[in-house]
Amino acid sequence: MRTPHWDMRIRSASLLAAPAALAMALLGGCGTTHATIETSRGESLMLLGYDPVAYFTDGKPVRGRHTINAAYEGRTYYFATHEHRSAFAAAPARYEPQYGGFCSNGAPYGVKLGSDPTEFEIRDGRLFIFGDVLGHEFWKLDEAENIRHADALWPKIRDVGWRWQTIKGLVVRVPWYRTGRELKQRWQAQNPGRTLDYDPGGLFENLFLKRPGWRAIEGRGQPALGLPP
Repeated sequence: MRTPHWDMRIRSASLLAAPAALAMALLGGCGTTHATIETSRGESLMLLGYDPVAYFTDGKPVRGRHTINAAYEGRTYYFATHEHRSAFAAAPARYEPQYGGFCSNGAPYGVKLGSDPTEFEIRDGRLFIFGDVLGHEFWKLDEAENIRHADALWPKIRDVGWRWQTIKGLVVRVPWYRTGRELKQRWQAQNPGRTLDYDPGGLFENLFLKRPGWRAIEGRGQPALGLPP
């Protein structure tokens, strides 16, 4: 026989579940499918204006110019030189970042969150972008496994808004999911004597108050990249 206390707990849970379900419904499809920002010129800009070709030719992030640009599937890229623009126009899929420019460490878990164009790796001719130094370091713990899982998941999540997909990825976790604490423990075990202190912001802040790339733009725990002119 249920007690009044138990019935109260059920009613309380129901009251909480209703707005939560409504919020989840309203968030369906919410957020861009790729890590873009809207510019004053109405562009959906990738990589905060950094040149996607420069990662391959210069081996470092180089900010492009809005006067040298190209669009691909509705996404705009800026380039440092006309030569880079021509190279991209000839083979855009070769230079686009993997997983929509979102953090490559979140992609293996079905999470589309974070984007810092100064944190990157090139592997087998592919450009991987990370949300911050934490995501970059954690990804390197097992690059091959992370790429394998992310490649398998990406076709299913590619066209889902980043906010909604991230909620799904965090609620319905893949079997190989690892928490940030678990990854940090693994990193510490492999890097004795080193520290990895970085504030990635809270989950609510990253999901509902900010856009992907905000920490890089604003300079949260790192130099501020700002927005391209």
